[in-house]
Amino acid sequence: MRRLQRVLAGCRYFSLQLWAIALVLPMMQPAWGNELQSIKQTQRGFSTSAVDLLAQQQGNVAVTEVTGVKVNSTSTGIEVILQTSKAEALQVLNKSDANSFIAEIPNAQLRLPLGDSFQQEKPFAGIAELIVTNQDANSIRITVKGEGSIPKVELFNSDEGLIFGLTPTTTTSQQPQRQPETPTNETQPQTPTPQADQPIELVVTGDQDGYRVPDASTATRTDTPLRDIPASIQVVPRQVLQDQKAVRLQDALQNVSGVTQAGNYGGTGAARYIIRGFSQDGNFRNGFRDADFFTLSEIANLERVEVLKGPASVLFGEAEPGGIINLVTKQPLSEPYYAADFTAGSYGFYRPTFDISGPLNADKTLLYRLNVAYQNSGSFRDFVDTERIFIAPSLTWKIGTNTTLNLDFEYLNNNTQFDRGIVAIGNRPAPIPISRFLGVPGENDSKTTAYRAGYRLEHQFSKNWQLRNALSITINKVNDFRAEQGDLIDDRFLDRNFTNGKFETDNYSLQTEVIGKFATGSIIHQPLLGIELNRSEGPLIFSRGILSPIDIFSSVNNSVIPTNPLTTFVNRQIRTDRLGIYLQDQITLLDNLKLLVGGRFDFTEQKNDNLLASTSTSQSDQAFSPRVGLVYQPIPAISLYASYSSSFVPNIGTSVNGSTFDPAQGTQYEVGVKADLSNRLSATLAAYQITKTNVLTTDPNNPDFSILTGEQRSRGVELDIAGEILTGWKIIASYAYTDAQITKDNQYAVGNLLDSVAKNTVSLWTTYEIQRGSLQGLGFGLGLYYVGDRQGDLDNSFVLPSYFRTDAALYYKRNNWKFALNIKNLFDEKYYETSQGRDIIYPGAPLTVLGTISWEF
Repeated sequence: MRRLQRVLAGCRYFSLQLWAIALVLPMMQPAWGNELQSIKQTQRGFSTSAVDLLAQQQGNVAVTEVTGVKVNSTSTGIEVILQTSKAEALQVLNKSDANSFIAEIPNAQLRLPLGDSFQQEKPFAGIAELIVTNQDANSIRITVKGEGSIPKVELFNSDEGLIFGLTPTTTTSQQPQRQPETPTNETQPQTPTPQADQPIELVVTGDQDGYRVPDASTATRTDTPLRDIPASIQVVPRQVLQDQKAVRLQDALQNVSGVTQAGNYGGTGAARYIIRGFSQDGNFRNGFRDADFFTLSEIANLERVEVLKGPASVLFGEAEPGGIINLVTKQPLSEPYYAADFTAGSYGFYRPTFDISGPLNADKTLLYRLNVAYQNSGSFRDFVDTERIFIAPSLTWKIGTNTTLNLDFEYLNNNTQFDRGIVAIGNRPAPIPISRFLGVPGENDSKTTAYRAGYRLEHQFSKNWQLRNALSITINKVNDFRAEQGDLIDDRFLDRNFTNGKFETDNYSLQTEVIGKFATGSIIHQPLLGIELNRSEGPLIFSRGILSPIDIFSSVNNSVIPTNPLTTFVNRQIRTDRLGIYLQDQITLLDNLKLLVGGRFDFTEQKNDNLLASTSTSQSDQAFSPRVGLVYQPIPAISLYASYSSSFVPNIGTSVNGSTFDPAQGTQYEVGVKADLSNRLSATLAAYQITKTNVLTTDPNNPDFSILTGEQRSRGVELDIAGEILTGWKIIASYAYTDAQITKDNQYAVGNLLDSVAKNTVSLWTTYEIQRGSLQGLGFGLGLYYVGDRQGDLDNSFVLPSYFRTDAALYYKRNNWKFALNIKNLFDEKYYETSQGRDIIYPGAPLTVLGTISWEF
């Protein structure tokens, strides 16, 4: 507790410093008021019938809140999207005035985080100005001024919201042409031409149903369109997880190029993930370091999963150079929302969940959300079952018009049988049934309890300057009993010991950031200044006893645990303190030329107390991590980018003379192209080279010590596509070629491939839903996943063979109900997901069927 008090005291000191900086900066910088606001909304809306609209016209009126205005570039102009948290039937009254297009929307009000109006000058050549503002207390006015004549306007009813498609015209004689709105049924009339002074009936919805996410915060810590970021960022939204019926984090990550699994801690679901060839030790949650490899994540309250490819130390501190995984959780909604589902399937699996949200008071300044999940299942693995309980409440308090406080909490309890999988014989996994359990039946118990809590305070000083202060706490407790698998005797009998592992990781992080906008002449800057404090500490205790060998080819497992007390061989208390100071600037040089520069100073200190030997060691490191990238957009739909970035990870250990080592360094060069293939479909193609230096290798003269001579390199090409090809036809697909190998080493042969990295991986998930007619709401899904051969260890002594897996789905939606059938591994392919060496290989599940009934309102 005293340690925590010291950490929080230091955090308060740095927070006060940045509060002072935030108060001074706006006074020092010129104001810039014509910025593009991109406000992300992922809330759910629902259709409203013509009867509701008629009631509205007769006076039964409710004012619709427009919570976001988004401007996207298209190949011919721009599209302006009005976003709401809940759909209402809207009337759009259009008229013209000189060279301006004007739309008035009654019974609606802007409720934007940065004010009640939106303005942008020259959003596109031929368009002089865009203004969205509250005309009075009950209506919104949209004004688009053309430079020479009235812009051509198209109106669309989309999953993203109410869309105004705007194309500049060159002469006043040109008349705007209207493409009909996509009908929701066969009898719906087409929308009239916008120039007519008459109402247009449209429905505003959210974009939760989409596979394409146009912007994300992980790469820059700001809501920036992905097309403006010189890096590869892939997002798996909630809708993909629902359609695939994902219950593990690895199910979500199979949709992202260049990401594979590296181990699975005893089948518990805690795992490392390999990105571009390099294994990560733990993920991030809402931008915070979320403990380590042993920390389990639940997906029930995830809004999306964001993967930033390449070194990320510039904003996140120490991390392997392949990239990071950031889990973004659901937030409270301003309108009532209720959802529940129940899934049951193969191997005694059943999982109910529910998600409820809404306001707690009449003025909607206090919002809540609650996600709950329970899971109970057996497994295709003998003697293995799992029970899980998950509860995640969150609260948003709008303290004032410029200040918001978010609070969140998670509780996770997971009980399962610890399962190390099977072993290798020769250069392949042993030819035994993938169901065979090599532990001690009924005694390989693993219990994980995780608590997460935090807050996020945001204050808007002005239109251009904002301060964020946030705290994250993760406490992860693990207690397991397991049979540790060793060497094979005569390629038949497995040497084992029985181990008890007890460890706890208490992880505290505090961040304070100032974000601003200002202009120097025609150049626009969006700076980010931040400071982060982190402490991670906890005990690590292992005890073991001798366990009799087991015949891996026998179907009889009569193993018993040792009767003698287990002997403790590891008892350590480990503490790591981190301090990071970072600065970033997103610079708009021209409308189609954007520069990103940044750097971070990190200071780390680790203390390791060996309680068995009564010794203590400590190590301090510091590093600077720069990043620079450039984006050029020859046409609005295409972004060409190039970037350089770096990373660091402390090397823990000592040389023969007792000195510590410099951190391992990662550097990446990347080029790529991002394309908006349509308003709903985008693609990213990237090529990169990553070099990791200062890799610890064995000292050839003193094998008990290490030296810094190792080097590893990864080169590759990646393609990711996500979005909607046609109305109702969605897709998320990827391809990755990864050549990751050892280039310098004293222990492993130069040229050996890095373990668990396939040279070629392909994924495809696509769904189609019938849009009209008697079968409206019927949908189909197909998933294809190919993973090439992977080396099982750095010695390259055995191979996990390639596999091609097929998934399928069938669902039917009616009103607020959905019935779904998901089939995973349709053709019962035998495959292996990952390994942690010759003695730990995890098979993949055979044919699995899941049925789900969902209700949402």
